[in-house]
Amino acid sequence: MIDFEDLPVSLRAELGSAGLDAGDVYRHVVEALEEDLPTGVDVTSEATIAAGARAVADFGARSAGVVAGLGVAELALRVVVGDDLTVEHRVADGSRVAAGEVVMRVAGPTRGLLTAERTALNLACHLSGVATATALWVEALEGTRARVLDTRKTLPGLRALQKYAVRCGGGVNHRFSLGDMAMVKDNHVVAAGGVVPAFHAVRAAYPDIPVEVEVTDLDQLRDLLDAGCDRILLDNMDSATMAEAVRITAGRASLEASGGLTLERAREVAVTGVDFISVGALTHSVTVFDIGMDLQDL
Repeated sequence: MIDFEDLPVSLRAELGSAGLDAGDVYRHVVEALEEDLPTGVDVTSEATIAAGARAVADFGARSAGVVAGLGVAELALRVVVGDDLTVEHRVADGSRVAAGEVVMRVAGPTRGLLTAERTALNLACHLSGVATATALWVEALEGTRARVLDTRKTLPGLRALQKYAVRCGGGVNHRFSLGDMAMVKDNHVVAAGGVVPAFHAVRAAYPDIPVEVEVTDLDQLRDLLDAGCDRILLDNMDSATMAEAVRITAGRASLEASGGLTLERAREVAVTGVDFISVGALTHSVTVFDIGMDLQDL
């Protein structure tokens, strides 16, 4: 495996321009590769492929959707193969592709390509699944003011990559961590003695941090609006109640719908006038988007 400093500057810059920390992505990819290579050898490829063999391989979409993570897949290949790799991106992350479309072509030592294949595909398929699912929500909300948000319900170690994939699908990122925004949930409300005391406690302790408070009824909403809260989460409300919440709020706060929402109900919720719809399923239970790597005849 090659060191981070040996990766092409252009690839590191590409990841950086996508809002990713290239060093963090590198470390994650190396950990993933080490799961496959605890002995440092792919015994199947070593046994069946001549040492000097070279190949061209196409990464092809098996169905229609939105791709994400092609640069991450390239990084996995380069960590194994090193400089002896040619990569041609046929599409950019965030592109809609058709079934059978080649999204990336690579050329290099056959052993290295096949050694890195599964790690590269695991990452690209998962991230493309997140992007594709997000795009379906974006399409369902088209023509309304609502934007689809991700959550912190991400796979451990994959948060930055999953949230990047959400952006590729046209969605919006919610907070990244427990420190960049306060989210007052039901257990905080119980511990603090109510939504307003909880809001005031956060505002007093961290005056410069954005604060969002979860409410379960319209009385809590009114109390928070009177207290000056400008970000409110409507938890598990029916559509009629959300529409009334929008009317009561009258633009004084941004409203986020959350809790048990489905794609089939997305537009019904959006037309209530809420600003955001948060969907944990974008990251915690997404179906992978199938991409395959196929060697080509030279």
